[in-house]
Amino acid sequence: MQVLQIKPTENVSVDQDRLGALYSQLGAVSAEDVVCRALEELALRMSHCEKLYRAGQWDELRKNTRSLIAIADQIGMRALSHVASDVTDSIDQGNGVAVAATLSRLMRVGDRSLSAVWDIQDITI
Repeated sequence: MQVLQIKPTENVSVDQDRLGALYSQLGAVSAEDVVCRALEELALRMSHCEKLYRAGQWDELRKNTRSLIAIADQIGMRALSHVASDVTDSIDQGNGVAVAATLSRLMRVGDRSLSAVWDIQDITI
């Protein structure tokens, strides 16, 4: 018997126009500071999402996930924002299976999105 292991990957992109606008509005140094703080906050909140899910704290998970949407939108992470919205919709519907699935996807998209922004920051915007 063969066992097939599926490793889903997520295509993510960063809205470079949004990042460019942020850099134009704030200047390079301030924008870089905002982006770095946003990335740190996203990483912390994603980790917190997993803990809240395991603890069954749905209301707090929803609040935490909603905050991910605003932060992701600020720095042009549209895919992350969209998937975080799917998580909150699943929580609102009371669908535990959907919450588990969308939260898992949120972690994949979040990890790839964080990497994508770090890669962009290595390039001059």
